[in-house]
Amino acid sequence: MQISTGEYKIKPIKRQVREILGYPYPERIPADVFAEQWIGISTDEFHRAKDADVRYTRNRFPLLELGLSRGDCLGLLAEHGLESTPKSSCLGCPYHGNAQWRAIRDSAPEEWADVVEFDAQIRAGNARANADGRPLLGQAYLHRSRVPLSQAPIDRLTRREQLALEERLAADEAEFGPEEGCSPYSCRSSSPVA
Repeated sequence: MQISTGEYKIKPIKRQVREILGYPYPERIPADVFAEQWIGISTDEFHRAKDADVRYTRNRFPLLELGLSRGDCLGLLAEHGLESTPKSSCLGCPYHGNAQWRAIRDSAPEEWADVVEFDAQIRAGNARANADGRPLLGQAYLHRSRVPLSQAPIDRLTRREQLALEERLAADEAEFGPEEGCSPYSCRSSSPVA
């Protein structure tokens, strides 16, 4: 399935910027009138940072300007007692990994129901073809396994998730000792202490 970022993100943003500037389409925007758009792309995804393709928008990337990675941003949030923030993406993005699908399912049941329904609705092809009256080709799915989202193996840890989990467990064990072992403050085993 080909998802159109242009259709669902870029065009609506451009339309809104034009309205804010006071020049709705198709009015011409004077050369000296523009909006500065700040985009939160971190150093992990620097390749996504691009100049605006219209004169009336100037893109800025403050996280890149500050040299901040996603990890740096999460560290700053934690340092100030703020919760972590999920990566931004559309709810029904076909690029979600299993962890993102699980997070939606487990923390937002209404949103999960919406994406499961959307996934079922796209089964017969893409929305643009249908809107234009063209025949629908192939079958579209949100999950990379190409099965309905409600049946997709989202509880299976990906190799990357498994490695991250192992690293966290190893770091915890290095700091606190084995789960059944003793710490400097108490014994964590279930055996009675003599």
